Amino acid sequence: MRWRGGGGRRREAGVTVERVLTDNGSCYRSHAWRDLLTAAGIAHKRTRPYRPQTNGKVERFNRTLLDEWAYARPYRSETERRKAFPGWLHTYNHHRGHTALKGQPPASRVPNLSGQYT
Repeated sequence: MRWRGGGGRRREAGVTVERVLTDNGSCYRSHAWRDLLTAAGIAHKRTRPYRPQTNGKVERFNRTLLDEWAYARPYRSETERRKAFPGWLHTYNHHRGHTALKGQPPASRVPNLSGQYT
């Protein structure tokens, strides 16, 4: 299994992943997932079963994914949909204002993301 989270960009931005919070889905109980996190030195925390409130931000993100990327327009193929994802994710993180952040994009919360203070 390959880590596909863009580790280079996280390192450039000074972001260190210390832990992840997931539900109890089978994909998060796999040996491959466990081994990947262990190799990266990342702790795995799980939500309590049948408590979707705990995972509210992720649930909201998943809904936004469906509404604004996956089904926002008709794609000719799954390959085309997947190719559209990186551009959508960049817009979501760097340009799309979020109400929880007073209209700012999430990237605005990462110190020195632009690298202007190095």
